[in-house]
Amino acid sequence: MHPLVERLRGTLLPAVVTPMDSDGVVAYDALTAYAGALTTQSVGGIAVWAHTGRGLYLSPGDRAKVLETWRQATDVPIVAGVGVPRSAEVSGLQEAANATVEMALAAAAGGADAVMVYPLAALGDLPDGDAQAVALHERVAAESGLPLVGFYLHGEAGGYPYSPSLIKDLLSLPSMLGVKTATLDRAIGCQDAIWAGRGSGKLLITGEDRMYGPSFMWGADTALVGIASAQVELSTAVLRAWIAGDHSGFLTASDRLDRFAAATFYAPIEGYVQRMLWAAEWEGLVPAEAAHDPYGPDLPPGERDLVVRCLEELHA
Repeated sequence: MHPLVERLRGTLLPAVVTPMDSDGVVAYDALTAYAGALTTQSVGGIAVWAHTGRGLYLSPGDRAKVLETWRQATDVPIVAGVGVPRSAEVSGLQEAANATVEMALAAAAGGADAVMVYPLAALGDLPDGDAQAVALHERVAAESGLPLVGFYLHGEAGGYPYSPSLIKDLLSLPSMLGVKTATLDRAIGCQDAIWAGRGSGKLLITGEDRMYGPSFMWGADTALVGIASAQVELSTAVLRAWIAGDHSGFLTASDRLDRFAAATFYAPIEGYVQRMLWAAEWEGLVPAEAAHDPYGPDLPPGERDLVVRCLEELHA
């Protein structure tokens, strides 16, 4: 078993935002300050280049500098999301796999401790899709030299449902630390995926921002979530209470986290990145001029007001 498994088990890894201006230019001074502030809180690691951080949209140079900034800010493990960059021109699955491996190599060169492999959604429709998915993970591990996190990602973010058998096959790989579920609102899919990992000894990682508390009751033992990119303590409190067996505290903490999730994770779901940036701005983690998500949908001002009002009520 890779030593990172036990180091990360029972901890929270925020999937961090990337501060940008309205034109999509990364605000590196703001990023440095954000990284410094976030890593003083109770986190077991950091996830960069994930969906929350718009990792697939960043240029290779920006991805490298984002990883460098976090690497300089902390000694905790860093997990980098790797997949097919939005700028990549791919004409088939082989090119997509090559792009994923190339991104993993860049993560290794930049000092990441592990990589989280974005799913290739086209594999979900192929008779041998599961076998190809396993082969992709094996190739990423072999060429990058890094351990892996699997990533069952919901379709709205570009993923597809991983079957329980695929979860089992992935977790059987020596290079695999665990599998993260981010099914959005598919309770059955989330349950089946977590249950498929029982007995493997690997990490059962929740990425369920709207089913955060329930996912621990179903068996998740670690968290890697975008909702922790701001208001870290809300997510930490739920995990801490669950591990301690403090069921009353768990219910109280889950209610607070769920209220925040309801104000940030809803349709259009791609708007959650902007809503989390507004939350980070309210908290003082990111300045207003760097709290922009140019890659998400345009949101009405009332949605920002909802985020702010929720935070004011939670902290009243």
